[in-house]
Amino acid sequence: MIRAIAAVARREIVIFLRYPGWVIGALVWPALFPLMYLFASRALAGPQGEGMETFTRVAGTANYAGFIVVGTTAWMWLNMTLWSVGTSLRNEQLRGTLESNWLSSSPRFLVMLGIAAAHAMNFIVFLLVGVLEFVLILGVRFNPNPTATLAAVALTVPWVYGLGMAFAALVLLFKEAQAMVFFVRGIFLVFAGISFPVAVLPDWMRGIAGWLPLTHSIEALRLALLENAPLSLLQANLTFLAWAGGALMIAGYVTFQSVDRLTHRTGSVAHH
Repeated sequence: MIRAIAAVARREIVIFLRYPGWVIGALVWPALFPLMYLFASRALAGPQGEGMETFTRVAGTANYAGFIVVGTTAWMWLNMTLWSVGTSLRNEQLRGTLESNWLSSSPRFLVMLGIAAAHAMNFIVFLLVGVLEFVLILGVRFNPNPTATLAAVALTVPWVYGLGMAFAALVLLFKEAQAMVFFVRGIFLVFAGISFPVAVLPDWMRGIAGWLPLTHSIEALRLALLENAPLSLLQANLTFLAWAGGALMIAGYVTFQSVDRLTHRTGSVAHH
């Protein structure tokens, strides 16, 4: 099992490194993406920063750069997962390798775990580069609680990759990737408060935001990374992430197995 996961992960990393543009993008994008939100926030704050008082009161922190960076990075994690893990089987179809991989003796779900492992390693590099750029270039200040941060990250992993695997199965079923990625990531972009406090949303939107795991991941990470918050202060967010992660991992596995059986029965694996 470990050998199968490692082989798939190695393949994905080799393919990624074969395209220098992808590597350069991974090094530059962490710092570029938050800039549009940082510049917009400075413009909206007024010439003398008059809006900062309102932001501090609503957001609970005056560190607006860190607030935005944490939110955009968490959203980028989800976005990258949908594009890499979520559309991985579609990419296999376009490469012409899906059928041969499906005929191997390895359980097909292990293929997905290998892809998820490769993505996780790529994202760790992306994150490390991003943190250096945030501190050195953007001047972001962090005041982390390591234990709380690790807990928030650990409980974010299951729901992110569970959603990615369910998404991959649906893409294999419907044979289309881009529209689904744009729709799903757009929902999180609007409701999860990646660049603004959720408290400013209308009541009905806050209700939806409260059921999105990304909202709780961002809130927990902001408290842990920016405010040095203890685990007790993150308890509500971590509890939600624990059951959401378990539910989405199970949903991802069940969805994948169901679609796998359906495509096997209908012979539609190779359909484009």
